[in-house]
Amino acid sequence: MKRFKTAAALMTAGAMVLSMAACGSSSKPAETAQTTAAAASSAAETGKAEATEAKKEDGAKFKIGVLQLVQHPALDKANEGFVKALDDAGLSYEIDQQNASGDQSACQTIASGLVANQNDLILAIATPAAQAVAGQTSDIPVLVTAVTDPEDAGLVKDNKKPGTNVSGTSDLTPVKEQIGLLRRVLPEAKTVGVMYSSAESNSVLQAALAKEACEANGLTYLDVTVSNSNEISDVVNSLVGKVDAIYCPTDNMIAAGMATVSMVANENRIPVICGEEGMVDAGGLATYGIDYYQLGYMTGKQAVEILRDGKNVSEMPIGYLDQEKCALKVNEETAKSLGLDPAAVK
Repeated sequence: MKRFKTAAALMTAGAMVLSMAACGSSSKPAETAQTTAAAASSAAETGKAEATEAKKEDGAKFKIGVLQLVQHPALDKANEGFVKALDDAGLSYEIDQQNASGDQSACQTIASGLVANQNDLILAIATPAAQAVAGQTSDIPVLVTAVTDPEDAGLVKDNKKPGTNVSGTSDLTPVKEQIGLLRRVLPEAKTVGVMYSSAESNSVLQAALAKEACEANGLTYLDVTVSNSNEISDVVNSLVGKVDAIYCPTDNMIAAGMATVSMVANENRIPVICGEEGMVDAGGLATYGIDYYQLGYMTGKQAVEILRDGKNVSEMPIGYLDQEKCALKVNEETAKSLGLDPAAVK
């Protein structure tokens, strides 16, 4: 694609000048090399912007690649919201949708392919997918969504000013309020099982927040983790007789296996408070969480700003949904099966 050839040529020319400056006479001022580097970088960015502008003017379609970690309702909705934002903006594009089915090695393979195909922008949905894509390119703009803390995940230098080719939106949920919901709905509860995948950095962060919130609410907790989906049933069964409730954050492995979590928990009358509403639909009791469709839509608007309007991804802050967009969701059938009044839960 012309945009990448132009940028690469300019960056190569800048590197050659820098090399000559470094190998030349020691009497040459250091400022010359710095000035040359800045000029080369500026020229490369100008080349990219001009190529993008040319693409807008000649009506060509933008190429967008998507890597989704796994199929489950929250990530699916984020994907749908992203595409809807592109359509609402009237953007001309072709999209390559890829799903890694929860396989980390597949993430790496797919990410490599999306980069090799020289997409104009890549969307990565969920932290492992985002880390895989970001590790493959420092040139193509990468947007992430359903990532709790991009800075903590090593995707950006700062959530307010990324300073890399990565930006996007965070799905940081109101964990403190979710534990507060558990305390209100289950006032007799004393011990909570905090269940998550230790392989997901976003889940580790949320679990830490949940444990702090438990302590603040006078609750004790058991820290329980799974390393693969086959362990979910055994781990939930191990909590029977030990906990009064289970808390599951927006963990992708748990979300994908939520039907198993809820089946075992509900049979043993253990209420499950969840990180997002898709997990409630799969049998969890309740959540107070964000709307992943709206989160994806916000990310799609960022993509339009980058592709159509030429906005610099490195200066685009990580986006967060307003607390007003959080909503209470209760599974009434689950509440009844647990002997709870759905109206009282709401």
